[in-house]
Amino acid sequence: MHKVEFSPSLMTMDLDKFKEQITFLNNHVDSYHIDIMDGHYVPNITLSPWFIEELRKITTLPMSAHLMVTDPSFWVQQLIDLNCEWICMHAEVLDGLAFRLIDQIHDAGLKAGIVLNPETPIEAIFPYIELVDKITIMTIDPGFAGQRFIESTLDKIVALRKLREEKGYNYVIEMDGSSNRKSFKRIDAADPDIYIVGRSGLFGLDEDIAKAWEIMVNDYEEMTGKKLVSASQA
Repeated sequence: MHKVEFSPSLMTMDLDKFKEQITFLNNHVDSYHIDIMDGHYVPNITLSPWFIEELRKITTLPMSAHLMVTDPSFWVQQLIDLNCEWICMHAEVLDGLAFRLIDQIHDAGLKAGIVLNPETPIEAIFPYIELVDKITIMTIDPGFAGQRFIESTLDKIVALRKLREEKGYNYVIEMDGSSNRKSFKRIDAADPDIYIVGRSGLFGLDEDIAKAWEIMVNDYEEMTGKKLVSASQA
């Protein structure tokens, strides 16, 4: 059996079935992915720190906030106050802020993640890569669900895994964007630690979340040839 982590992107869930879907997923996934967008860094506005407060009422699973914002320093302390386990910031807006914000997150006993857009090379984060707990590779352009999968981004996952082995770094590697039946085989070959699944890979597969999860697992196993171990089996 193959153990990879799945983290549902909750901006793509059916909010009319919020409690039902989270209650089911609590027994099957490893963490939750919460997109926070400010309408400036990307032309969209989705979830907020308030959503994390509401989610906290019905789950004990770790939460990972993905900040698609122009001013991460405005949001970081709010997420620290909510004890958000992972706070992930885009490298493209961290010039002059990276060390300060990573230290601020670590000083609070939380984990700091860095997100790379498809065009951003991993070399951009070399000055502080040894401090990072997670690196998220965007396999689509950020801001909207359902975009075209950019296969060349998988090379960065391979390179980050090699670099981690060579240097002894401790970050986990996550992929975000169009993780579904069409792309599972290619993603598996790159071997990230965490898959973000959204509308095309999970929530859009069936109105019933249990059926949608079953379809996703079957898709993964059929396309990769590997038997999946879910969080409830680990």
